[in-house]
Amino acid sequence: MQSVLITGTSKGIGYETALAFARAGYQVHATMRNPSKLLALSEVAVQDDLPIIVTALDVDNDGSVQAGIAAIQAQHGPVNVLVNNAGIECFGSIEETSVEDFRAVMETNYFGVLRCIKCVVPQMREHRSGTIINVSSVAGTFCYPPATPYCASKWALEALSEGLACEMKAFGVRVALVEPGIIDTAMAQRISTNGGSAYPHAARIAALFTATLNNAPVPPSIVAQKILEIAQSDSWQFRHPVGPDAEPLIAWRKGMTDRQWVDLHSADDETFQHLMEASTGGNENSVG
Repeated sequence: MQSVLITGTSKGIGYETALAFARAGYQVHATMRNPSKLLALSEVAVQDDLPIIVTALDVDNDGSVQAGIAAIQAQHGPVNVLVNNAGIECFGSIEETSVEDFRAVMETNYFGVLRCIKCVVPQMREHRSGTIINVSSVAGTFCYPPATPYCASKWALEALSEGLACEMKAFGVRVALVEPGIIDTAMAQRISTNGGSAYPHAARIAALFTATLNNAPVPPSIVAQKILEIAQSDSWQFRHPVGPDAEPLIAWRKGMTDRQWVDLHSADDETFQHLMEASTGGNENSVG
């Protein structure tokens, strides 16, 4: 039986990914920070007799990651697939967001992934097989304020993943990036709530998320199925946009010059709306 280790499985994309792999016949090592407080996945595993082992693992902590993954490898053998899904959001203007908040999102979204990779890569390299799938975001391809702290962490993750893919192919290890658009998760629901700011960008991104979640919510199971599809394939494709708005969002940014992008986000609300309509062909929902 092939095994998969998935981080951040307490809810959302990670939760659905654990269920998708288990139902496909994988031995699933579902990790989360506090399993004793979040029992939903364990309960479903028992109820449906699924091969899911829930394990405590804090991706922010060197010792937790090293001990947790070493124990899994010692007790259950090599990890065939690693899915780095654990992540947190951090939204706010650069002025109003503390350095500590910037550091926290990088700790989880970038260094947390790096910690897990470093624990499984030696074994995968030696066996000359394995798959590493990192969950990024369309935010890893452009910066949409006030998501700068989050985007910075995903940009860093994209660079890490690209470098890893270049290093590991010679050893038969596949590396893939999943880039979801706006997915109906607890994180997205929080973003859709505007907490107030001296800058207009918070209200704008909240409106974008609210419109998307109200008009055409995309369940996290869509991302889970894509991750499973990548693992089961033999494709070396690196980037995988996921969701109906992912490719349009990426194309939207690519279709604008840097100056147009800066002018769009620095404009007053009336001009912003006009420029948005012009840049999306008169349909703002085409990018969200």
